[in-house]
Amino acid sequence: MIMTNEVQSKRNYTVPLITITLLFFMWGFITCMNDILIPYLKQLFSLTFFQSMLVQFCFFGAYFIGSLIYFLISTTNGDPIDKVGYKKGILFGIFLAALGCVLFYPAASMSSYPLFLGALFILGLGFTVLQITANAYVSLLGPEDSASSRLNMTQAFNAFGTTIAPVLGGHLIFELFSAPDGSFSAAATKIPYLIFAGILLLVALLISRVKLPDFQVKGEEIVKGYGALKYNHLKFGVFAMFCYVGGEVAVGSFIISFLEQPQVMNLSEVVSKNYLSLYWGGAMIGRFLGAISLNHSISQGKKAIYMLGAAIAVFLVIFSIVDLTFAQISFFLVFIALNFVAFFIGKSAPARTLSIFAGINVLLLISAMLNHGELAMYSILGIGIFNSIMFSNIYTLAISGLGKYTSQGSSLVVMAILGGAIVPIFQGFLADQFGVQHSFVIPVFCYLFILIFGAYCTKYLGHVKQDAEAKSGH
Repeated sequence: MIMTNEVQSKRNYTVPLITITLLFFMWGFITCMNDILIPYLKQLFSLTFFQSMLVQFCFFGAYFIGSLIYFLISTTNGDPIDKVGYKKGILFGIFLAALGCVLFYPAASMSSYPLFLGALFILGLGFTVLQITANAYVSLLGPEDSASSRLNMTQAFNAFGTTIAPVLGGHLIFELFSAPDGSFSAAATKIPYLIFAGILLLVALLISRVKLPDFQVKGEEIVKGYGALKYNHLKFGVFAMFCYVGGEVAVGSFIISFLEQPQVMNLSEVVSKNYLSLYWGGAMIGRFLGAISLNHSISQGKKAIYMLGAAIAVFLVIFSIVDLTFAQISFFLVFIALNFVAFFIGKSAPARTLSIFAGINVLLLISAMLNHGELAMYSILGIGIFNSIMFSNIYTLAISGLGKYTSQGSSLVVMAILGGAIVPIFQGFLADQFGVQHSFVIPVFCYLFILIFGAYCTKYLGHVKQDAEAKSGH
């Protein structure tokens, strides 16, 4: 049966939502472990920067391949999730991701870089299934008008996972399970990834035992061809998502190597992993602030109070996680304040806010390339907090006004996560040729395009919506 919004509003989905939120946390944690693996595997196998970026190429390339397969199946045979159900789809994604984690054991035992890449590909396929199923499922766990709020909250806990992963994961690989003499060994990844697999399977067991609502999605007419591509803002949006994921992943992947540079901070992996947490922690702060700022039902005065409280609370959480003094992270308060200003200048308009945030990131990247020491470090770390709202804003703007082509357009936007596979590869090539610091010119171009996309949507998207509504009779 199909649940109406009225029926949904009367149901209590607290337990299912908490259960799925736990999954989002683990999902973010394991994804961010790639940023720890890159410098680790680079030293272990004596890789070039280009070769080390194959970690992200295999992981995020799996997103593209997985979503492409799903897209082709759905357009010819109907939506697979509509047939098997969200619960089974989520469990399949978890088992696939757990298998990817388990495959780290033979990869480490044989000390084989290709096997590590294969394990990462399987892990990425599992997260692709979760990307397709879990996000949609959260939107169904309650009234439609509060779906965005629920998604923002689960994504914030996903960001919490990315925040603690560098500290905890770095401790496991670089310290706790490293060789007795402190040297790098492939065996250091065996136990951590078996632990991750075990936790994923425990989450799967919990989900299988918890009574989750079995939503039946009303089957819609299969849209054949590529009619969605007639919308210019969708085409721009697909490339903007490609640039965003590519830019975010590339910057995160190079932070540890960047902070190792003598002209920057000359830090070891053990220390720099804490600063990597600040990069991802900034995204968590920004998502909480964005959930409040972009909520049109709250007055400007209340927004300011709520945002201030959320910022202080999340900052204290981050401070308790990282092994850094308050003096070492106090600079981050400047970026939080700047984030406040940017949100209020954006006036709760997603497209305008997107352009402002992208423009700030361009300036921060240029500063990171031109300066040395702490100023360069602060500039690169500040990018995380301004990445926060980009995924949600680009996604919603890209599929706006598509009507019957919404599902098709959504699949194309998800495929654009391929940027996380391609952009780091190009930056790795430049890093080998011209040095790590100058290689950040690649994400500069990524954020410039996002800025242009936001400006385009600010000017033209209103007309697109009106035209779509007129054609649909709304």
